Amino acid sequence: MISQISRVWARIAGLLPARADLTEMRRAPRRDLLAGLTVAVVALPLALGFGVSSGLGAEAGLATAVVAGALAALFGGSNLQVSGPTGAMTVVLVPIVGEYGPTGVLTVGLMAGVMLLSLAALKAGRYMQYVPAPVVEGFTLGIACVIGLQQVPNALGVPKPEGDRVLVVTWRAIEEFAKSPNWTAVCFAVAVAVVMLVGARWRPTVPFSILAVIAATVVAQAAGLGAAKPIGALPSGLPAPSLAFLDLGSLSSLLAPAVAVAALAALESLLSASVADGMTVGQKHDPDRELFGQGLANIAAPLFGGVPATGAIARTAVNVRTGASSRLAALTHAAILAVIVFAAAPLVSKIPLAALAGVLLATAIRMIEVGSLKAMAKATRSDALILVLTAVATLALDLVYAVIIGLAVAGALALRAVAKQARFDQVPLDRGDHSAEEHALLAEHIVAYRIDGPLFFAAAHRFLLELTEVADVRVVILRMSRVSTMDATGALVVKDAVEKLHRRGILVLASGVRPGQRQVLDSVGALDLLRHQGREYATTPEAIRAARDHLESAGVLPTLPAQKQPRTSSEEALR
Repeated sequence: MISQISRVWARIAGLLPARADLTEMRRAPRRDLLAGLTVAVVALPLALGFGVSSGLGAEAGLATAVVAGALAALFGGSNLQVSGPTGAMTVVLVPIVGEYGPTGVLTVGLMAGVMLLSLAALKAGRYMQYVPAPVVEGFTLGIACVIGLQQVPNALGVPKPEGDRVLVVTWRAIEEFAKSPNWTAVCFAVAVAVVMLVGARWRPTVPFSILAVIAATVVAQAAGLGAAKPIGALPSGLPAPSLAFLDLGSLSSLLAPAVAVAALAALESLLSASVADGMTVGQKHDPDRELFGQGLANIAAPLFGGVPATGAIARTAVNVRTGASSRLAALTHAAILAVIVFAAAPLVSKIPLAALAGVLLATAIRMIEVGSLKAMAKATRSDALILVLTAVATLALDLVYAVIIGLAVAGALALRAVAKQARFDQVPLDRGDHSAEEHALLAEHIVAYRIDGPLFFAAAHRFLLELTEVADVRVVILRMSRVSTMDATGALVVKDAVEKLHRRGILVLASGVRPGQRQVLDSVGALDLLRHQGREYATTPEAIRAARDHLESAGVLPTLPAQKQPRTSSEEALR
């Protein structure tokens, strides 16, 4: 009992901040503080925009960036990760808001946080490595398209139409704009997006997003442009933590959305942390601790009115590029945003919605890595198919379904590729010490097949068809030493083939059955069938001698002189 408690405590302690984290933060505090300031400037318009897009308002985005950003930085598994509201999460939240309202989103966030803690306890972070790159690229492309389409109503200056599907909402917004064009909003959105995209190429280190938003706000206020609808009043501070939003009666119906949110938070956070590792030398995140930190962040954020959060790839990349080396940078980013919430809420409330739409439009465009997409498309047809299907499913359905579809198709295509590696070839009998005449006589009645590669459900049917179509011979030898893996389906096919050949009067002998294959063959009764009357042998020469003895006893072959042991340099080659 004591040992179990010790293991549990050791596991919990491994997920908590350590002395090494504090040591890291002391190494280059000035550089980390500057990086945190830069990330905060970049994150402010994104937090506002994603809060508005989620349906809970700009204040929800700010609360998430502050609370979740601080907790994930402190307890997460990456020194460089920056967390907060993201476009991918917004895509998932919009239909939840439409069906369950704001309280439903907050409840889902709390439930997702608990699920992330459970995943961390189960050490599930390591499974991120099994998500294929085309799936990641596909849903990133799909998310970018969805984020861009979600901004169309605000960019056109029209009220957001009713509907859950982004394509339907976008089309209705265009129809409304056609009836009553608002060119002021369009100009703000386009101008901000162009400034961000051009500025990023010209001076990547300059935060053009915040400069463009400030300029748009100043112009709107100075010119008195009523058509440029502002964000609206924001609270001057974070609300007191509360569980008043929690509706225990709706927990069962919110379970599926919570699973979707938790899955996305885990996937995007671990992906972002991996990207951060790849951009640096010597940094390596702890995936289970990252899930733990994101779980705490998503439990706390709803208590302050925030939406579910994840690691943010764009903000994390800015953090790395500006020289961050420890968690201090991400903590600084959260602290600066908190100061803005408390000190500058009246100014932030005047930002035009169209300007924020421009920020997110530019963000969506920058999410699309054309080089990566071209590389995936050129790699193989399978990779291109997976990428396109995942992107289309993200746009037409939702992100979780898209990932499931992408993983399912990737798995099916991978199985197909592995199944094609399985080979079933007829091989000549080893001559051994037989004369040419004796060898020719044996070859007339004995056929040997060598099975190479995996014998499992995806390849077993082809094996059965080929084996049961064997020509009229008396003995079939199965050389199985090169079978790399076998499942129950493969073992059943072997058993079925032996039975069918036996009914045709053909004796089946097996050689080189590996220890790892014996259990699965034995479980379906195939091994007993092969062992019947000594039909399983360690090596192929032994099987050939047994086949010859069988033919002699049946009177098919004349009794040949006793043979000496075959001379061979490697008996393994004849197994």
